Amino acid sequence: MEISSRNVVSGTARAPHRAMYKAMGLTDSDLDKPFIGVCHTGNEATPCNIHLPRLAIKAKQGVSDAGFTPREFSTIAVSDGIAMGHEGMKSSLISREVIADSIELMVRAHQYDGLVGIAGCDKSLPGTMMAMARLNLPSIFVYGGTIMPGMLNGKQLTVQDVYEAVGAYDAGQLTLEALKNIENYACPTAGSCGGMFTANTMASISEALGIALPGSASPPAEDDRREKIVYDTGVACVQALKNNIKPRDILTFEAFENAITMLNAIGGSTNAILHLLAISHEAKVKLTYDDFERIRRKVPHVADLKPGGMYVMNDLDKVGGVPLMLKKLLDKKLLHENVLTITGKTMKQNLDGIILPPSNDDIVKPISNPLYKTGTAVILRGSLAPDGAVVKMSGVKITKFTGKAKCFDREELAFDAVSQGKIKEGDVVVIRYEGPKGGPGMREMLAVTAALVGQGLGEKVAMVTDGRFSGATRGFMIGHVAPEAYVGGNIALVQDGDQIIIDTETNQIDLNISHDEMENRRNTWQPRKPNYESGALAKYASLVGSAAQGAVTSPIW
Repeated sequence: MEISSRNVVSGTARAPHRAMYKAMGLTDSDLDKPFIGVCHTGNEATPCNIHLPRLAIKAKQGVSDAGFTPREFSTIAVSDGIAMGHEGMKSSLISREVIADSIELMVRAHQYDGLVGIAGCDKSLPGTMMAMARLNLPSIFVYGGTIMPGMLNGKQLTVQDVYEAVGAYDAGQLTLEALKNIENYACPTAGSCGGMFTANTMASISEALGIALPGSASPPAEDDRREKIVYDTGVACVQALKNNIKPRDILTFEAFENAITMLNAIGGSTNAILHLLAISHEAKVKLTYDDFERIRRKVPHVADLKPGGMYVMNDLDKVGGVPLMLKKLLDKKLLHENVLTITGKTMKQNLDGIILPPSNDDIVKPISNPLYKTGTAVILRGSLAPDGAVVKMSGVKITKFTGKAKCFDREELAFDAVSQGKIKEGDVVVIRYEGPKGGPGMREMLAVTAALVGQGLGEKVAMVTDGRFSGATRGFMIGHVAPEAYVGGNIALVQDGDQIIIDTETNQIDLNISHDEMENRRNTWQPRKPNYESGALAKYASLVGSAAQGAVTSPIW
């Protein structure tokens, strides 16, 4: 058991350090024990995180009762839902890096021996797991929990419904009163957005990776079980330190394959591709788009969850949660069963006690009779995206689309065009200069995609962007186009009226112009000045790499 905290509190030279700890109420007995950092992303920016300080108290109690000394600290978290649709969204993906960096700095500065990480909103989950992989100290992740669905006229609501209602209102299909009612009822409690959007996807993946306790992902934020889960997580972190189980012992290539399997089986957010690439980078595991596509082709999509399906995370919880999903996949030999998990047991050992119900085919379909025979997180390549692009096919009925480009060099311009009814059936909406460097920050486009869906155009138009999509996005929407426009990727060369061909069966995304025309346009293309020349966004833009490698930041030596 490696105890780094002794560097801070042992010996006569560390009397000043001990004095400062005693000013915070610690005793000599407390200082004699290993220190566990209890990090959370609690704030008043979003319902996803507002309850996390309360959960941190329970995690600390678990650490204390197990015999070690907890030290609480917090870090930032951006609300994707509230940042969506305006300039603020550029800060969202960047916050993932800041979260990882800030956790690293706190743990290194104070020489904590282990880490409990509690997170709620979208980027705080991968950011916390990235820090754990980077530090490689005994660590355990725990999710803050999903929001309960809103109810209106017998229908379950999520924030997705509010965004789509805006599109319906703009199209004259919904009254202002009806829009207000949806707004008032959609988000009734604390917790992360209720469908299988990015937060719930990454929470589910945390169990598949083995870095979180079994059964910790699906109970709602306001459920009494959530406090016990975080208490047990504190206890488990102490045990992981005693057993010297570190994140990189768990986050193996096989564990990432299990995570990709989970992503496709649940029909999860395309953001998980970006985040798994980033976590694997920190874990020093080589993961590529080819791995995602290889696994997708053999994993069925079985969970009928929003945004493409009918149900929410709370419904999945009622029928057995993520352990039910894992058990079904394990029984069909779709998971690596002998990977180590944070419990000290293998994935198979964790799931041995799970008894599958005789039948519950509404929410989670049988593996033998899935919603789709193959997974939903599709990787595309072609002349428009030589390094790759991603699309989520859950709930999407079409697999091919050919249309004419309508180009926008900024998200707001595209949203205005949609709101004004300028996007018609057969169009391919191209939104560019919104990539990791170009935005910077690779904005999500939920406001635009939801407006299109709300107008009834979800599968009558396509969208292509070097930005991202929210986990709540549905429709024929292709994101993460790489190389991005800002670095001269082919998406920068598209002109209004160009024919774009998309085929998810052949993994094709092509700009249908001649090679000579492509080169002529490339020769006349001019790089753009950065949107930010100072501050955090400029620093990020100068360091960030391609979306095809997870949009991670790397030092320039």
